[in-house]
Amino acid sequence: MKNLTILVPEGQNNLSSIVGAYKIFSRANAYWKETGRKELFAIQLAGLSKEVEFYEGLFTVKPHTNISAITKTNLIIVPSLNHNYRDAVRGNKPMIDWIAKQYKEGAEIASICTGAFMVAASGLLDGISCSTHWAAADNFRNMFPKVNLQTDKLITDENGIYTNGGAYSFLNLMIYLVEKYYDRQTAIFCSKVFQIELDRQSQSPFTIFTGQKLHGDEMVIKAQAYIESKLQEKTSVEHLSTRFSVSRRTFDRRFIKATGNTPVEYSQRVKIESAKKAFETSRKTINEVMYGVGYSDVKAFREVFRKITGMSPLEYRNKYNKEAVV
Repeated sequence: MKNLTILVPEGQNNLSSIVGAYKIFSRANAYWKETGRKELFAIQLAGLSKEVEFYEGLFTVKPHTNISAITKTNLIIVPSLNHNYRDAVRGNKPMIDWIAKQYKEGAEIASICTGAFMVAASGLLDGISCSTHWAAADNFRNMFPKVNLQTDKLITDENGIYTNGGAYSFLNLMIYLVEKYYDRQTAIFCSKVFQIELDRQSQSPFTIFTGQKLHGDEMVIKAQAYIESKLQEKTSVEHLSTRFSVSRRTFDRRFIKATGNTPVEYSQRVKIESAKKAFETSRKTINEVMYGVGYSDVKAFREVFRKITGMSPLEYRNKYNKEAVV
């Protein structure tokens, strides 16, 4: 039997990702027993103390064991840290060191939402792909610049480390892991029992793009503000570099380093974010929205919209604006 360790870090307050992981894997185990097979995992909650409070003491978790008592495990699940990831990283150093040690000894690791901050603090994510909640992306990039952050992806799977996007999308990661460790049929069964969509791969439709602005490069901040103020215009990189008195190469390099996007990508994301809001809150036609954000070619607008959101403009409008559908 394999060992599954669900961590209960100190100083964080997300209970749902701990309970959800425990319930789904327990149900997968039960399904295997019901179908004549042995349970695959011995599941344990492990922490640094005997009791951890959640939501200002409203709930309490009593881990089965202390991490120091676990010498060998096969899969570690690191729960979400909500918005307390900085405190959690500072207050859980023994747990972070334990994660790194277990990984070196063959364990695989799955982080939920902002749990990626703890895994990244161990150094294990340096140079590989990772996802986390889109709202925490800017802080994550600043804290861990060596990690290849991909917040458009719902799930990443690289070198025995799994990460996922934000909030309740962790349920999709759990189903993904059930299929990986058990089999497809067990994943389908769990998806039906818990009513979780199978094979969801993107968190793009849920992203609210605000632009990385914590970088401290004043020229880039001014360029970002300029791009955001010229939604209806096509702004070339040449125009921007001239406006800020630097070479195109220098402008590109500084912009990418600061924001994680090329100037063209940034402009596209700003325009599409404005289009999304228009689809959500107005009854404008697709053409009206398209012209309002500076596109004149329907094909180009659709392609960029789908690339960024994972949906067509019509699909997005129909999903988020019931009045427009009527």
